[in-house]
Amino acid sequence: MYRSHNCGELNASNINTEVTLAGWVQKSRDKGFMNWVDLRDRYGITQLIFDESRTEKTVFELAKTLGREFVIQVKGTVIEREAKNKNIPTGEIEILVTELTILNAALTPPFTIEDETDGGEDIRMKYRYLDIRRNPVKNSLLFRHKVAMEVRKYLSDLDFCEVETPYLIKSTPEGARDFVVPSRMNEGQFYALPQSPQTFKQLLMVGGMDKYFQIVKCFRDEDLRADRQPEFTQIDCEMAFVEQEDILNVFEGLTRHLLKEIKGIEVDKFPRITYDYAMKTYGNDKPDIRFGMEFGELNEFAQHKDFPVFNAAELVVGIAVPGAGNYTRKEIDGLIDWVKRPQVGASGMVYAKCNDDGTFKSSVDKFYDQDDLGQWAKITGAKP
Repeated sequence: MYRSHNCGELNASNINTEVTLAGWVQKSRDKGFMNWVDLRDRYGITQLIFDESRTEKTVFELAKTLGREFVIQVKGTVIEREAKNKNIPTGEIEILVTELTILNAALTPPFTIEDETDGGEDIRMKYRYLDIRRNPVKNSLLFRHKVAMEVRKYLSDLDFCEVETPYLIKSTPEGARDFVVPSRMNEGQFYALPQSPQTFKQLLMVGGMDKYFQIVKCFRDEDLRADRQPEFTQIDCEMAFVEQEDILNVFEGLTRHLLKEIKGIEVDKFPRITYDYAMKTYGNDKPDIRFGMEFGELNEFAQHKDFPVFNAAELVVGIAVPGAGNYTRKEIDGLIDWVKRPQVGASGMVYAKCNDDGTFKSSVDKFYDQDDLGQWAKITGAKP
C-alpha cells in the first residue's frame, strides 16, 4: 500500500505514530529554515512539516521543489501541531517527514483547486479531472453515491429486485426522439438507446417479478432545458398487484428514508394535492410550494373590459409577488424578457403595482379602473 492512513483521519490520538501518506500538494509555505506542505486526498488535508534541524538535508531540499498538485508519498511521525487549526479534523497534528517520494510532478494547474476557484466553467470542463479534486464537485459525487446506496437498501428491504435491462434495444414509442446506434452486423439497421426501460419492466411484471427497480441511465434526443438533458439517471420502479395508495406509501417512504439518512431530516407526512388542484393553483404539475404565489382567477374582473388579449383567453390568472411593488421599469422589463424565453413561451406580461397609498399602477391602465385593479389585488392577495 502507498499509504497507511488517509489525509483526513489522523488526530491527537495518533501522536508519535509512524505513518505513510500519499496525495496531492494543495499548497506549500517556505520559510527558509522550515517548510510546510498541505497534503490533500479525497478524505481531507494533513499538514506536513520539513524542518532544517530535524529533516535530512536531501529530503529538505527536495521538499522545496514541490509545486501545486504534485503527487507525493511521505513517511514520518505524527507530532503535535503548535498552531492548531480548529477548522479541519487533522488540525491538532502535523507530520514530521522523514522520507519524501515524488510520484508524479505536475505543471501549474490552469485554475486553483479550491472551493472558490478562479476557473470559469469552460476551462473547468476542459480539465475535468482537476475540477473533480475540488470539494464542491467531489462532494456531489459522494452525495450521489450515498443516495444510490440508500435507495438500494430501502427498496431491497421491501423485497424489490434490482434488474439491469439492455441499452441496445428496438425503437419504441416514447415522448422524444431516439438516439440511434448503427449495427455493424446488420447494415442499414439501427439500435435505439432507451428513453426508459418501460417495455422491459412490463415484461418483468408479466414474468412474475412483482417488485422491480433499477437506477438506470436513459437517453432522449430533445432540446436542452433546465430539467431536460440528452442523458439522465432515474430511479425506475414497477410493482404488480398494488393500488395507487400502495405506490404512494412506498415512495413517500423512500423519500422520508433518504431525507433522514442523507440529510438527517425527519418528515412525518407529505401533503398531497390532486393534479387538477396543482394546475389550477400553480399552473404546474410539480409546483414548488415553498414560495406560495398561488394563482388567483381573474376572469370576472379582467374580461369584457375592451382588452382583447384577456377577452380572447379561456382563463386569466394572476400572482402576487411580495416586494415587487418597488421594482424599476428596467427590472420589470427584465421579467417580461424572462417570460418570453422559449422555456416559458409567453408573449408578454401584464403587471399592476400596489402603491403605498392604496392606488394602483398597471401596464393596462387605459382598459381597467382602480376598482378593477383593486379586485385583482384582493383575489391574488397582493399588498403594498
